[in-house]
Amino acid sequence: MLDAAVSALAQLTSPETFLALIAGVVIGLVVGVLPGLGGTAGLALLLPFVFGMEPNTALAMMIGLTAVTTTSDTFPSVLMGIPGTSGSQATVLDGFPMSKRGEGTRALSAAFVSSMFGGIFGAFVLSFAVFFAKPIILKIGFGEQFMLVVLALSMVGILTGSNIWKGLAACSIGLMLGALGAAPLSGVQRATLGTDYLLDPLPLVVVGLAMFATPEIIDLLRRQSTISESGKLGTGWLQGFRDWLSNWWLSLRCAVIGCIIGALPGLGGSVVDWIAYGHALQTTKNRENYGKGDVRGVIAPESANNAKEGGALMPTILLGIPGSGSMAILLGGLVLIGVEPGTELITDQMDLVYLIIWSIAAANIVGAGICFLLSPQIARLTTIRYALLAPFMFGIIFFAAFQATRSWGDLVALFLLSVLAVYMKRFGWSRPALLIGFVLSVRVETSVYQTVALYGISFLERPIVIVLLVLTILSVVAAVFFKQAPSGPLTQDGPFTNKKTGPQWLFLAFLTGAAIFILQDGMGFNQLTGLFPMVASVSALVFIAPLAVSMLLKRAPSTLFFDAERGADKDRPSAEFFIGLLAAMLVFAALVGFVLGIATFIFLFLWKRAEIAWWKALGGALGFVIFLGILSDQLTLRYPTGLLQTWITLPWPLQ
Repeated sequence: MLDAAVSALAQLTSPETFLALIAGVVIGLVVGVLPGLGGTAGLALLLPFVFGMEPNTALAMMIGLTAVTTTSDTFPSVLMGIPGTSGSQATVLDGFPMSKRGEGTRALSAAFVSSMFGGIFGAFVLSFAVFFAKPIILKIGFGEQFMLVVLALSMVGILTGSNIWKGLAACSIGLMLGALGAAPLSGVQRATLGTDYLLDPLPLVVVGLAMFATPEIIDLLRRQSTISESGKLGTGWLQGFRDWLSNWWLSLRCAVIGCIIGALPGLGGSVVDWIAYGHALQTTKNRENYGKGDVRGVIAPESANNAKEGGALMPTILLGIPGSGSMAILLGGLVLIGVEPGTELITDQMDLVYLIIWSIAAANIVGAGICFLLSPQIARLTTIRYALLAPFMFGIIFFAAFQATRSWGDLVALFLLSVLAVYMKRFGWSRPALLIGFVLSVRVETSVYQTVALYGISFLERPIVIVLLVLTILSVVAAVFFKQAPSGPLTQDGPFTNKKTGPQWLFLAFLTGAAIFILQDGMGFNQLTGLFPMVASVSALVFIAPLAVSMLLKRAPSTLFFDAERGADKDRPSAEFFIGLLAAMLVFAALVGFVLGIATFIFLFLWKRAEIAWWKALGGALGFVIFLGILSDQLTLRYPTGLLQTWITLPWPLQ
């Protein structure tokens, strides 16, 4: 292993690999600063570009992005009080009050040092996990792999969301999406909806962007705000470092918590910062200043949310089971570059494992350094109104989705899944659970057949399988008594009221109809082809049923009825308004072509929605067209054409 570690370090320090790492770090920092993207969407944006790269280069770039997103997300959290990603929610509680009283620099300094320490600690833990887990991994066969996936799915469904039935059903919906297209074992087409696009499975990049990028951008647009109200930081860099030194023991404990939570599929970034913050609140003295600007309230979550990446990589690279949404995208990226996680990786490619470990440590150091150096400039960037950034972000997202199969189907699928994700977010359904279910769908389907073919029912007699089965049953039983605290008070005038629940019922009816369609389609095939879609759809119906019954019987406010629109500002534009804008853009692009359609959308959005001068809006649109043209030339792309382009030849780069 020492040889592999030394070899990996040599690979990382080569100019090409190290530059790729820095590029990934820079992209990750940008993604973290811009609310609405986050590590999951950032990785999804990166996937089309790593295809065809050398594994070393691609790994360094992807890990570089993943490792530092939760470092730069501190900027909007501290400067405005808007979490850059889900991992910086708790940082807002004390970081933003510190910023308002002129201690923004002190908060950022403590956060960056804590993030760097947490990231390096996570890499250290991962290196030991690889050493001790290797003999255990080698004893795991197909039966054990199948039960590990089942356990992971049960944990994901239970732990991601305030309602267990919504979480488990979301996981099943992800499996249903994975059942679209050709069956992996027989090659027979399933549930194609009459379109050639679904002859192949849905691309991961499309699902990832739809679930995590579009809904967050729409949500921030509705707030009609800048990322930050003030670009001033003040002084206090050295004081922030001293704060971390005096609270190093708290930082270490929270880093340990981050590693443990990260290794549990389904928890990850959405709760790790809150758990760390709660630990700090329970174990430290002089708690009266928490929530009012206590630097310990910044150190605790920031130490944990970077350490969790090392923890989340444990099941991802050792077992092929993603520990979070971003790890699900990373898992797809590993397969894309020819790296198969699991036994083969830790036996034949240990140098790549240690390249990942070294990359995590190096990325956190480089990322923290860049944040320290560029903090004044980044702080000024956050004063830009989000309406000025959003159209370009939409353009980049649709461009990245198009790279999946380079067809109109990518854009339509992105739009339709984005609509689904917007309403999942509105009604409190877990989007990470859906994404992880989708990523694991192929593995679930193949492992079922492999297990049955090799062992039959006797696989349940294997010791490790029995242990995993007991853990799965216990996790589900415990979930019946486990209730995640709601995000607000259960009152009749808030989002949890049981009045006017028509929209929830319509959404539930849509999901039920989709499950019935997949079930009926699966029943038309033989067992090899139809078993998996039937299992996925039946499981969705099984989890939707108690949810529907509970909604019928409940006569008081509950998380069952969560609707983010209730109690929201009625003066702000609706999510449907922005969905309509995206739909209009796609229709117009279908007439005039992708490039001209996107450019027109950017121009009109900046001119009418962001209310800037028409010539500035036109300049922004033309700049994006040139950007697309350069990418077309460098990547040998040809963008989707419109109906009118069959009669009119447009000049480069509008083609």
